[in-house]
Amino acid sequence: MSTIRELLVELTGTTEYAETIGDDADLAGSGIDSGDLVRLVLLLEQRTGLEITAADMEHLRTIGDYERFVAERSAAGSAGGA
Repeated sequence: MSTIRELLVELTGTTEYAETIGDDADLAGSGIDSGDLVRLVLLLEQRTGLEITAADMEHLRTIGDYERFVAERSAAGSAGGA
């Protein structure tokens, strides 16, 4: 299970986000409210060490968006630290 899905399950207390929500489904349209999205970002920052700005959040709508963001930022951080 992806980190994003694990965090969504942790936040919501339901496995729906691990089992039935597709990578390209809009999270807000899937029942995640704005408070949960903010908590998701805070948890993600805490667990990964990445910074997610308000401008970044405007482009993060799906599980796939979050996964790509984390992968790209993690790769950029690794390359920049080498």
